[in-house]
Order: sequence, then C-alpha cells, then structure tokens
Amino acid sequence: MKTPLPEPGAPLGHFVSDKPFDPYAAERKTEELKKVAQASQFQLMWWQFRRHRMALVSGIFLIVIYLMIAVSEFLAPYNLHTRNIDFIYSPPQTLRFMHEGQFVGPFVYGQTMTLDMDNLRRVYTDDRTDVQKLRFFCRGDRYRFWGLFTSDVHLVCPAKDGQFFFLGTDRLGRDMLSRILYGARISLTIGALGVAMSFVLGIVIGGLAGYHGGVFDLIVQRVIEVLQSIPSIPLWMALAAIIPVTWSPILVYIGITIILGMLDWTGLARAVRSKLLALREEDYVLAAQVMGAGSARIIRRHLIPGFMSHLIASATLTIPGMILGETALSFLGLGLRPPITSWGILLTEARSINIIALYPWLLFPVVPVVLVILAFNFLGDGLRDAADPYK
Repeated sequence: MKTPLPEPGAPLGHFVSDKPFDPYAAERKTEELKKVAQASQFQLMWWQFRRHRMALVSGIFLIVIYLMIAVSEFLAPYNLHTRNIDFIYSPPQTLRFMHEGQFVGPFVYGQTMTLDMDNLRRVYTDDRTDVQKLRFFCRGDRYRFWGLFTSDVHLVCPAKDGQFFFLGTDRLGRDMLSRILYGARISLTIGALGVAMSFVLGIVIGGLAGYHGGVFDLIVQRVIEVLQSIPSIPLWMALAAIIPVTWSPILVYIGITIILGMLDWTGLARAVRSKLLALREEDYVLAAQVMGAGSARIIRRHLIPGFMSHLIASATLTIPGMILGETALSFLGLGLRPPITSWGILLTEARSINIIALYPWLLFPVVPVVLVILAFNFLGDGLRDAADPYK
C-alpha cells in the first residue's frame, strides 16, 4: 500500500530533537560494550544481581541478621535466663526521646503494677515521674560469650535499678527481646546446617543416578517416591520422638539438624537427576569422557555449573523450609527443648488462645520468622537471575 503524498502547503510530519548534539555518544557506547565483553563471570552476576532491588535489600538484611547472631549476648539487654519476678507478663515499654517538651535521649518510663482482682491479671501503668534513661556500651547481666569466657558488657542496658522491656516479658519475667536474639542463633544456624547436609546428599545421590542410570537410578527413584509419599509432619514427629530425653542440648540440636537434612534431599536429588539426564548427552561431556575424565570430575566441573542457578534457587527456598520445620517441631514439643532457646520454643508460650488474648506480645517471635523467610525468597529470585546473566 502506497503512502499518500501530503497536501501542498501542509506541514511535514517530521520532528527535530532539541537536545544538544553529542559527538562522543557512539564512543561511550563502544566503551560500555567493551567493558561488558571484558567483564568476568562474577562481575556480570553482580551487575545483574544489583538490578534486583528487593534481592539486594534482602541480602543485606540477611547478612546483618547472621552477623548479629555472632554477638547475641552483647546485643541482648539481659541474660537469657534472667528473671524479673516483679514484672511477670509485663507489656512492651515505649521507647521515648522527649519528656515534657525537652529532649532527654532514649528512655522509658518506670512501671507500677497493680492486681486486677476482677479479671485476675496484672495491670502495668507508666509512672511519668520516673524517667529511666537507657545506657549504651554498659555493664549489666553476666553471660558466657559462646561458652568461652565470661563478660558483662552489653550494647544497651536499662537505667540503674530500672527496667527496659522493649518487647515485654513472659510468664517468668524474662525479657522477650533478649530471648528472641538468643533464639535467632539456633533457628538460623539449624537451617544452614540442614541445607548443607541435604545438598550433599541430593547432589551426590541425584548426580550419580542421573549420570549412570541403570539399576542404581531405579533404586534411588523408588526410595525417593517412598519418602515423598509419607506426610512430612508425622514423619518429623516420629523421628524427633526417637531422640532420647537424656541427651544433652547439643546432641538434640545435632539430631534435629540431621533429621531435617535427611528428609529434605529428595526434591533436590530428583531435580539434579533430571538435569543431568539432559546434559550428559552434550558434546562437551562426550569430549571429557574421551579425554579420560572420571565421573566425579565430569559431574563436578562440567555438569553442575550448567544448572547452578537452579541449585542456588533451591538452597534459598530450602533454608526457610528448615527454619519452619524446626519451629514446628519445637512448637509441638518434639524438637529442641529448654535450656536451648529457639524461635519455635519461644512460640510455645503462645499455644493457648487465652494467653494470646491477654498477652499478645508473646507472638513477637513470629515476626523475625516471617521476615527471614521473605528475605530468603527475594534473595533466591535475585540469585537465580544473576546466576545466568546472559539471559
């Protein structure tokens, strides 16, 4: 179809950019392309990862969280087992900076407790005349740092003869903020250790089954089908109940980690098998076989890097599952037990609807669980895209 000619005297449909002419635009474009062409694989992955803002923020958040668990004793205002018997089920105190129009700095008001005999509960009210200024880098409750040496230095402490319960207290008068900080160490590390174990089992077993096939592949697939057909929670409960009650807290921690790792490798093993079945027929694999490379080297150096993005995504999705598994077992009373403290153990205080209605701050351990799981999911999305930057 021919384009009709404009009428005589009609304005032409042509527009000229009013931006100043840049004679070096083409050279700069060439420099950018050269920079990308000369960049290493890690640089390309980093540039791609930075474009995913939520993944970048989530990664920073998780790094901060894991650094915090290394110094939980220092960050916690109180010792893990410190009991404030005069402040049982004390509600969270409000952190303030201004008192009667004047800047005082971070402080809380003192609390007075009265008994409500009609509802059979303690009632706490703020004493506006009692200004308790917080102390920083101070000396407070004594603790054993990682069980190695004794110290009493804290990041923040209540005023002398004062109290600071930012997230309230539990039925024994223990500070909830301090217990959440201590519990993060167990809940977060049990996920990382469990994923490491499941990854070793999944990659080794799935890799051998996918690369060699045959009878071994048939046996592995039947075992995976049997394990995946069993409901997870009852199986966890049964295996956790086997752990003797006489075991020390460290042995219980190791036992729960092994249980979570042994039950979570099946999905990864099946994914690794399916990927290797497709990749083992590639020309570079046949070339490696002709050159005399062994099965372990071919799987480790040639096949696994081909689907590293899938492994990264699986890891970031498996760790939240481990954390939820430990939380569920501890909440049901079949996982970790006191004196070990985890987020799941803290949530056992809120198993009664009456307790939740009267003392809702006992549900605060749910908040870090949700935030960490969301952060791992966003981080997984970003790492999955960054692992294959050419797409």
